[in-house]
Amino acid sequence: MSASLIAKKLRLPLGFILAGLYLWLAPRYVTRQSLLIGAVVALAGVLVRAWASGHIMKNDRLATSGPYAFTRNPLYFGSFLIAVGFAIAAHWILVLLVAAFFIVIYAPTMAREKANIRGRFPDAYAQYERNVPAFFPRPLPWGGEGMPAEGVGFSFPLYMKHGEWKAALGYVAAVAYLAYWVARHT
Repeated sequence: MSASLIAKKLRLPLGFILAGLYLWLAPRYVTRQSLLIGAVVALAGVLVRAWASGHIMKNDRLATSGPYAFTRNPLYFGSFLIAVGFAIAAHWILVLLVAAFFIVIYAPTMAREKANIRGRFPDAYAQYERNVPAFFPRPLPWGGEGMPAEGVGFSFPLYMKHGEWKAALGYVAAVAYLAYWVARHT
């Protein structure tokens, strides 16, 4: 079995296991300051994911607008920010674990998805790939020079269809949970 298929099978179950361990252990280490910093970073991730989900029409067209003009994988980058934010809230050393998790689990997943998208949109993707980084965003959006005009901005119905509101609710619940423990121990 290839690394990308193993990563695909492990991504969600391992993510839920790690989230459960985090919620059990994090209250011992979270402080008011670490929660504030971590919550801001995680909120940025929630917003990036929301923005991205309102631009992507999976398998129908190559998304290059909105956050896709900065990074080819804004949904994964947003997830990374969420995980880093909650890691910061508990203990900075967890940021290293988050980075390792993303390298081991998400890098093969992104490689598999890149091959799929390249197969669906070979010419457009080649140009897009040359101009937009895979993960960490470029400082300015790529204008899509030479690409077909999309004419598609953010779509709230797409955001709802992709269920990103669940990430926002999860964020609120996790921050409230950690804030409860901070208030209880100060």
